[in-house]
Amino acid sequence: MSLEAPDLLRVQALPLFETAGDEVFGRLMRGAFLQRFPRGSQLTTQGQPDNFLFVLLEGAIELEGSSSDRESTLALLWPTATLGLASIVLDAPSLMTARATKASLILMVPGETFRQALSQDAGLARAVAEELAGCFSGAVRSLKNCKLRTAKERLISYLLAQHARQGGGSVVKLPCRKRVLASLLGMTPENLSRAFSSLGPHGVEIDGATVTLRQPDSLAQLAHPDAMIDNDIGEGSSQAERERRRGARTATAPH
Repeated sequence: MSLEAPDLLRVQALPLFETAGDEVFGRLMRGAFLQRFPRGSQLTTQGQPDNFLFVLLEGAIELEGSSSDRESTLALLWPTATLGLASIVLDAPSLMTARATKASLILMVPGETFRQALSQDAGLARAVAEELAGCFSGAVRSLKNCKLRTAKERLISYLLAQHARQGGGSVVKLPCRKRVLASLLGMTPENLSRAFSSLGPHGVEIDGATVTLRQPDSLAQLAHPDAMIDNDIGEGSSQAERERRRGARTATAPH
């Protein structure tokens, strides 16, 4: 569907586009459109060219990698994440397969148009650099989480992160299926089940997708919190970080 005036205002307020010049933004949006994808839709395919930059406005996306006969969930994306930014900038094949895990509304911007705009607009180029830097930081933190923590510690850290994001109450809703969660945390489903069972004495109760945390403070001691791993610039604190950067850009912008 084409972008109407309210859609354009919504998109222009996104961190990726907010510092682009009006002329460049207008050129980008002339070739862009909104697309609704039902749950289960495949958006990109590993090894295939990405012809569009995707910006997730509503819904959720699972990123998956595969090699030989093995596959794994690499990340979950939530609004307003970008998908395919690195491959679009490099004009390279996608390194991951992406699927919508919920009905999703996605902004699609032609890749060639985006690359041309990137070479012409310093504000857009800076926003892309910041977005890619945030993605890199998130990837490093995820790698450290997998390499430096036990399966039990990774599960506790994930539950505590969800606990904080969902308001700090005693009940946490898992945002994905347990099979996906196990893959995301680098475990088999059987290992995830055992890890949950081992947390029973520490006040963790699970019923389907609902997890009750009766002793979150004592759980934190078991997980050994580390600001260089847990305070991620990606999903967890991206909005606050973007607001900080937005304020800094506004303060230094020429008048």
